[in-house]
Amino acid sequence: MAGSLLLGATGCGGDEGKNGVPDDYKVVAGTQLCGGNAVSADAAKALKVITGASRFEASGDEHSVEQAATVLAAVYNAPHGHSGDICRIYTPLGTPEFDLRVTWSQVDPDATGSPASKFTALKMGERTLTAANMANVHFRCKSDKLAGASKVAHLEVGVEHWATPTQPEGDVEVLKDAYATVAHSFSLAMAKELGCEKNGGLPAEPVLDPA
Repeated sequence: MAGSLLLGATGCGGDEGKNGVPDDYKVVAGTQLCGGNAVSADAAKALKVITGASRFEASGDEHSVEQAATVLAAVYNAPHGHSGDICRIYTPLGTPEFDLRVTWSQVDPDATGSPASKFTALKMGERTLTAANMANVHFRCKSDKLAGASKVAHLEVGVEHWATPTQPEGDVEVLKDAYATVAHSFSLAMAKELGCEKNGGLPAEPVLDPA
């Protein structure tokens, strides 16, 4: 089972018990994932829409918004420091497999181009695009925590179903809203963790109106 191969990635790496599952393997609610301050109650509901699950493999200590913000600040503007992982979200062993990857990256606001037809643009941050299998939020960040950031930084947080391309199952518009809600939650958490001025211009609640 693929889930068994992912245990190391989620940080559940203790002594193995029955069936090869580590003794410290845990299953938690969505709001407890990725450091416990990344997934809002609304985002947890959105995760259920996306994955069909309300509980997930516990995240390892290294997979958190706090850790990702620390890494981002340390490598900001470094030659090879333009992107990184925030967290991976997995459904529990013994349930249908689902893998969500949450990432951050530095972006050029002047090189966005036209989005593919599968995306809908939303009125959040500098630019928010959502689709039936992914969403990303661009926001500005002026913060003393970003090394060498004499000007405003432009960042993106993305959430994507990490799988072989398939046709998304479910109502496309509902899935788009769900992915946007999760991406907003992580983006706002990152902006707060980085100390971005005015939370990077992000709203307190997700805005799902098309731009």
